[in-house]
Amino acid sequence: MLYKCIVILFISLTVLADNRPNIVFIFTDDHAVQSIGAYGSKINKTPNIDRIADEGAVFLNSFCANSICGPSRACVLTGKHSHKNGFYTNAGGTRFDGSQFTFPKVMRKNGYQTAMIGKWHLKSTPTGFDYWNILPGQGSYYNPDFITEKGKKRYQGYATTVTTDISLDWLESRDKNKPFLLMCQHKAPHRTWAPDLKHLTKYEDVEIPEPATLFDNYENRSPTLTKNHMSIDKHFYYSYDLKVHQQVPFASEREKRLKDGEYRRMTPEQKKIWDAAYKKRNDAFLKAAPTGKDLVRWKYQRYIKNYLRCIDSVDENIGRLLDYLDKNNLSQNTIVVYSSDQGFYLGEHGWYDKRWMFEESLKMPFVIRWPGKIKAGSRYQQLIQNIDYAPTFLQAAGIMAPEEVQGQSMLPLFKDQQASGRDAIYYHYYEHMTEHKVPRHEGVRDGRYKLINFYSNDGYNLFDLKKDPNEMTDLSKNPEYQGILEVMKGKLSKLRQKYDLPELKK
Repeated sequence: MLYKCIVILFISLTVLADNRPNIVFIFTDDHAVQSIGAYGSKINKTPNIDRIADEGAVFLNSFCANSICGPSRACVLTGKHSHKNGFYTNAGGTRFDGSQFTFPKVMRKNGYQTAMIGKWHLKSTPTGFDYWNILPGQGSYYNPDFITEKGKKRYQGYATTVTTDISLDWLESRDKNKPFLLMCQHKAPHRTWAPDLKHLTKYEDVEIPEPATLFDNYENRSPTLTKNHMSIDKHFYYSYDLKVHQQVPFASEREKRLKDGEYRRMTPEQKKIWDAAYKKRNDAFLKAAPTGKDLVRWKYQRYIKNYLRCIDSVDENIGRLLDYLDKNNLSQNTIVVYSSDQGFYLGEHGWYDKRWMFEESLKMPFVIRWPGKIKAGSRYQQLIQNIDYAPTFLQAAGIMAPEEVQGQSMLPLFKDQQASGRDAIYYHYYEHMTEHKVPRHEGVRDGRYKLINFYSNDGYNLFDLKKDPNEMTDLSKNPEYQGILEVMKGKLSKLRQKYDLPELKK
């Protein structure tokens, strides 16, 4: 009892001191770590994200709990897995329950000024914020609409820049006597990868290296993989995804279906610039009419270049936020975090999108700068997860996380870079054979091995990430790995018990 009183007194004094760190949380949608310089990207450069890492730390083993947009955001806000926060999938009419604990709500009650700007994607009205200005649903890249308590407003321009503009305006107009939490959340680089006009021709004379598994045939793993509807080969739309607005004589009926909604939003002046960038290239493609692997390679190049162009805008606008902090003497007492709701397939396994528990979508970036608390240039190998963000931010602000929070604070790692972290992380994807035909599955990953349980379909897949980093061979039936299989099943069982998961339903 005496200990609790001392802790409460300490927190109260901290709040009164009002010198707690500000937090700028920059969040994107579907940004794969393999396209970030700090994570060793071989296909692009991200100097401003790298600046955060160089002046702070990069976590090399950062993972999501459920690789889909809305559920991942719910995990971040609550510090709880999907089965506890109630937001399992993007599908259906589920809305995020804003009456439950969220870290912005608690920070606001403890004297922080809070703002949520950009992509919300939780179908409900934001709670716990002094100010919010959000994109409706997925939002649009061009001339985006934003929603506030006062209604909807359309902004002329590009969404990544507009989101940053609104964030900078809020930073300028906020109460300067309070510490603040700014959640600046971008649509980019989410599908349909519509770049800013100024980046439309970037990378055009560059051949982006193909991933080694672009032509994966899905052998030696769960038969479920062959049923996917997220392959670059078969599941892109020419207008919607590949920006070919002309008729494509060799397109299937499916490939002709969806049109480019971003193009319809553009002004005549914007369309003129867009057409000048794409039409000549599209004409050359239609004339060449590639087939087979050559066609897949063309689709990959068109996809990856547009994806990277969207990231270029993100990185530039992160630079604008960092510059603002510097110019206003806020950098020293501000925690800056860059993350994304999950990873993404950039052609690995022949895919785009996310959802599967394979590394490219399971991993999410986590780059953090906190001068005086985190040693510049640190690179952490410890396992972290997006349920850890909430308790980390609260502890940094001198606030105790409630017992319902399932994540664990990273502050002990900041104090001792050699401190032990998690033994393993738990993952669960709940949508079942919806748009992209990915089955529900759960799993556990430790520092070397990964066990995936396709419990509605094909049972277990086991991977040795040291020997097989591309996850090409299931070892669950290999006699040499039966001991490891049982160990990983044990870890899965313990985490299910720890997180109080209900029994699986096929």
